[in-house]
Amino acid sequence: MKLPQLQALAAELGVPGASKMKKSDLVDAITNGGVVADAAPATSSPEPQSAAAEAPVSAPAADAPASDSSAPASDSAAPAADNSDADRARRAAEAVAAAAAGEVDLSSGRSQGGQREDDEERGGRRRRGRGRGRNRGGGQGQGQGSADSVDEDEVHEDEELTPVGGIVDVLDNYAFIRTTGYLPGKSDVYVSQNQLRKYGLRRGDAVTGQARAPRPGERGQRQKFSALATIETVNGLTPEAAKERPVFGDLTPLYPQERLRLETDPRNLTNRVIDLVAPIGKGQRGLIVSPPKAGKTLVMQSIANAITQNNPEVHLMIVLVDERPEEVTDFQRSVKGEVIASTFDRPAADHTIVAELAIERAKRLVEMGQDVVVLLDGITRLGRAYNLAAPASGRILSGGVDSSALYPPKK
Repeated sequence: MKLPQLQALAAELGVPGASKMKKSDLVDAITNGGVVADAAPATSSPEPQSAAAEAPVSAPAADAPASDSSAPASDSAAPAADNSDADRARRAAEAVAAAAAGEVDLSSGRSQGGQREDDEERGGRRRRGRGRGRNRGGGQGQGQGSADSVDEDEVHEDEELTPVGGIVDVLDNYAFIRTTGYLPGKSDVYVSQNQLRKYGLRRGDAVTGQARAPRPGERGQRQKFSALATIETVNGLTPEAAKERPVFGDLTPLYPQERLRLETDPRNLTNRVIDLVAPIGKGQRGLIVSPPKAGKTLVMQSIANAITQNNPEVHLMIVLVDERPEEVTDFQRSVKGEVIASTFDRPAADHTIVAELAIERAKRLVEMGQDVVVLLDGITRLGRAYNLAAPASGRILSGGVDSSALYPPKK
């Protein structure tokens, strides 16, 4: 029951000073049946009346002076006062019962009023109490939100699950499983932030699992794409075993200790000359620099075929950026390795996405203890793509190249 309703009820019962009382005092006066208000007319001196008006909560204390001062009054007035007290007590009990029937808890109101009195007496504790209330409310809201998110990740019995597999691409607050390669597609599977933390997924992980169809009422990315329901393997391991792998940044870089033999056919002089002049080892960086149309792509194909023949334990990744589709097809048919391509007919942002996700995939394989060789064709086109896709830093170098566009290709 609100304060105006309590004041109206107290005025009906004859409680004096009801408009100036606090909510807790009104509740006590109404619960006592207006006994405090009855003590004032029965008195002959003004002092007990003012005492009763100022302290309506202490009903027993006010009754004592009232009885003393009303001693000289006639005996016939006492039964009338008793009858009026009984009537008002009965009406107060009925009002309290009606308030309880109207889903109003006067005891809770009394406790709230008492809490406010304590806050007023203690000064700044009121604000802290309100803060605690807000925190409790926020905690309940957060708990409810987490419960909702957990419920969204759960699988219902009537849902049909489909097997999926692909590369994890982590974005701002969610992730996707790229099922058609390293570029976004319509058949990608949505992965929530809770699932990323639960399974310890990282960008570039190759996962297999099951996905469910979007549910009615879901919002955002959940409405557009299928959602991941369960995960079976992460990089060929169980999710529990994949959590124990180290982080790539914590690994120690070392000089090459093992050599990659490139010589295969006596008639292939290119690989033999590279072995003699510029040998390649595991963990080494190298550049193929030559004028245009000198045959850099043919040299790269020869190196890739030699690695797959002489070092089958190495995972070979060939990243083609801004290349012609014919060259991509040629690599796919002639090289036994993983070919990751973004052709020249795609925007520059796709070139950067493919290159970054391919490097992250290589890092995840290294964390699993595998040897990885990445062949990129070409770093010049990748730098141009970053120059177009990356935000401008304001510092332009010679040739119209932004200074921030040179750093990502080094990675």
